[in-house]
Amino acid sequence: MDVEISSRDISLTFAKGMTVLQAFGESRARLTLAEIARLTGIERAVTRRLVLTLVHLGYVRKIENRFSLTPRVLVLGSGFLRGNEFGRVIQPLIEMCARELGFSVSLAMRDGQEAVYVAQSSQQNARYTFGFTLGSRLPILSTAIGRMLIAWGDPCWADEMLETAPLQKFTPETLMDRDAIARSVAEIRAQSVAIVRSEFEAGAVGIAVPVGAPGTAEAALGISEPLAALPPDRHRALAEVMHGYARQIAEALD
Repeated sequence: MDVEISSRDISLTFAKGMTVLQAFGESRARLTLAEIARLTGIERAVTRRLVLTLVHLGYVRKIENRFSLTPRVLVLGSGFLRGNEFGRVIQPLIEMCARELGFSVSLAMRDGQEAVYVAQSSQQNARYTFGFTLGSRLPILSTAIGRMLIAWGDPCWADEMLETAPLQKFTPETLMDRDAIARSVAEIRAQSVAIVRSEFEAGAVGIAVPVGAPGTAEAALGISEPLAALPPDRHRALAEVMHGYARQIAEALD
């Protein structure tokens, strides 16, 4: 549950620094000061001070007139992973689930209006990948993991996502009608499994199950494979296996 914090207790400078870090992404690995200022909406002079401070602290490096993140940024997330025993408990469960299914498995958690990957199996025989890694983000309305998070998440947050989360047409099959998405989420809530076909990636099907109790779940376990690799008659059996591991992961995260 999000906590309300008074604006007078918030450091705007620190918040702007975090905004600068978030400006970097998969297609924005090396940025100029002008690009960072444009992406963040922060005044150019302020952007310069923030970026140079991050360079001084070791989170950003400068090469000629461009800036990029350094491996030190991973330290910011390592405390979360270690504190929740991802390496000792969660990752082994993810690996066992992947071996039993024969497919790569991912664990994602809600973050604002998106889902973010927090764990992935290292399945050697993975036949399909979007190229996502830990920290990669997923649209919440057009993916199985995203809709599962909405279906079993906090009701107020879920309603807000259905009304305001960004819509993007990734494929010809992507649902762009919010009422239709809401009906899909209601069906997912009733069946405890999300199955989304060709809405995020053409020719792919995603299956996701909740990690946590109805109305409180903040994580989901999911797989994505070509439609031919996951025929409909296999979906329920795969979901049953995933439910078993999802319950164990929920207990470990509790």
